[in-house]
Amino acid sequence: MRRKGFSKASSAGETSSEIDLTPMLDVVFIMLIFFIVTASFVKEAGIEVNRPEASTADRKDNANILVAVSGTNEIWIDGRRVDKRSVRSVIERLYAENPKGAVVVQADKASNTETVTTVIDAARAVGIYDVSLATEDS
Repeated sequence: MRRKGFSKASSAGETSSEIDLTPMLDVVFIMLIFFIVTASFVKEAGIEVNRPEASTADRKDNANILVAVSGTNEIWIDGRRVDKRSVRSVIERLYAENPKGAVVVQADKASNTETVTTVIDAARAVGIYDVSLATEDS
């Protein structure tokens, strides 16, 4: 047997048990934006090279233009293989984007000096005299 008054009281006294997730999503979104903005992005030349060791190596902080020379004398800039004839134009374009940047050449141990010299000459022809050769600490 059911009483009408009892059923109305229970339905009127119920409260919503749903949780509003909007503030939590706002916080997560703001944190995501914060981490994206403050993250330091590491630039890579495009390939992994076996650098020679040097006992007098210094750390370079403003290396914005990384050029890799593979063991087969291929030149890589920003993850793309570059022909020897177009190295100067690519470095010139990257230097125009960041005029305070320096060039760091990551040459493999098996690469020849002619290819490395071509890269260094191309950087100096653009007007960049802060050119370094990357090495491993010994």
